[in-house]
Amino acid sequence: MVVCVFAFAFYLCKSFFEHDSRFRIAGTGNIEAIGLAEVNRSEVLPAFGEDIGRNIFFVPLAERRKQLEQIPWVQQATVMRLLPDEIRVSIVERTPVAFVRHGQQIGLVDTDGVLLNMPAGLMSQHHYSFPVLTGMDAADPLSSRKARVELYQRFMSELDANGQHFSEQISEIDLTDPEDARVLMPEQGSDVLAHFGQDHFLERYQRYKAHIAEWKQQYPKLAGVDLRYDQQVVLEMTHGGDTAQAPVNAASGPKLAAAVNQPPTPQPPTETSAKPDPAKHIVSTTPAPMAAKATPKAIPIVKAAPAVKKPVVASHAVAPNHAKSKPPAKASLKKANAAKDKKHAQAKKAAQKPKTKKPQPKPHPAAPTTVQ
Repeated sequence: MVVCVFAFAFYLCKSFFEHDSRFRIAGTGNIEAIGLAEVNRSEVLPAFGEDIGRNIFFVPLAERRKQLEQIPWVQQATVMRLLPDEIRVSIVERTPVAFVRHGQQIGLVDTDGVLLNMPAGLMSQHHYSFPVLTGMDAADPLSSRKARVELYQRFMSELDANGQHFSEQISEIDLTDPEDARVLMPEQGSDVLAHFGQDHFLERYQRYKAHIAEWKQQYPKLAGVDLRYDQQVVLEMTHGGDTAQAPVNAASGPKLAAAVNQPPTPQPPTETSAKPDPAKHIVSTTPAPMAAKATPKAIPIVKAAPAVKKPVVASHAVAPNHAKSKPPAKASLKKANAAKDKKHAQAKKAAQKPKTKKPQPKPHPAAPTTVQ
């Protein structure tokens, strides 16, 4: 019984809220929109066209929110009911971060890669000071445009990391390649397209600024500088520009020296070697090695030594004696033996003879002394 009473009471309340005219949206005046700056109210109201005259409880809020977020300038939308008969819409608009040029038209883009349109007169009233981005089109996927904008933002934030505001000198960036930020640097006489790659932006920017005046002086037709390589850069010339191959003079003081390596002689194209581009030069940014002073070689002093006469040795050719030597005669042998025996006997006799002492002289008697 109690359950039936509660069910009947619920039915009466539901019928009251659904059919009572006080809960119906009478017109567009019952729709409130806040947070509008670049988005006009006229862009918001069409989303609620079907809800005019409808009971507020039958308005699909989630569906209306999705419809509002399809407006390019709307980043986030919130839709809520206000009893008895009002709808409130809260809008968070997108914030542009750069200009975008596609064709002859200039627009804006936010951090998500969403392209934003704005009349030129209204754009000038905002006093935007952004670089111009190229290489982005409405036909590109949103994820691709977002990746390019992230590369641009990393480039700008790294240039300003030390509080020196180097990004203020950037005028145009080509983001056709999402891995190479190609920056159009304004220089005297003509602009130079600098390839910064996708990292080490501050280091490469400082290297560019340290050498650009020197490169421009050496190559008046300089059109591009590729800074993506370590310890060297590639200089690109305009068609028909200077193709001089002389090395760049070394800078004085602590400034790094830049030397242009002479490009190889063009060879006929083969399967393994490609023909080099004569409009490009490779430049080393490492300090040029100091040329070692040539030490004069010591001249040896040679003293003339006196000529030494070599002894002349007369060599006599000895003819081989094939004949046998004749034995000596018997008579001569006997004489030789006899002489030898005689000498031996005399020596023996002399050894046996006693030695005679030599007589010593007798002392003379002393003279007598007389005593007086």
